Order: sequence, then structure tokens, then C-alpha cells
Amino acid sequence: MTDAVIPQKSPYAVEVEAGKTYFWCSCGHSKKQPFCDGSHQNTAFTPVKYKAEAARKVFFCGCKASAKAPLCDGAHNKLP
Repeated sequence: MTDAVIPQKSPYAVEVEAGKTYFWCSCGHSKKQPFCDGSHQNTAFTPVKYKAEAARKVFFCGCKASAKAPLCDGAHNKLP
């Protein structure tokens, strides 16, 4: 596995809790998208840590192409 799988070409809207830490799936194989379930084991991928500073809705990248991972930067709009 050298390229991330694209689970969806849109962001995941998630209500995060203040102070809670989340681990975003970078490989695209997790069954718990957008979060890591360990599917990256034995690959070059590692989950990206995100600590919520406030309780609010955030948009986690679903296409795995964001330059601002783990958050969406609109990169999905440029995918074929």
C-alpha cells in the first residue's frame, strides 16, 4: 500500500469535544472513517493526532489529499 485510499470525495463533519484527542486515518482503509482503527499497520502510513481546543463542528478530510490534514482544505474539489 503506497497511496491512500479515498473513502469519500467530501469532508466528514464531526462535532468534537473540547480537550479530546482524535486520531485521523491517513491511509483511507479504516472502517471507522474519518478516524483510525489500526488498518495502517505494516504500512508507511500513521494516523494524524488532532486535539480539539473547543467544542465545535470540524470538517475532517475524506479524500486524504488535504495539505492541512487532518482537516479539509477543499482538495477533493480538484480530484478527478
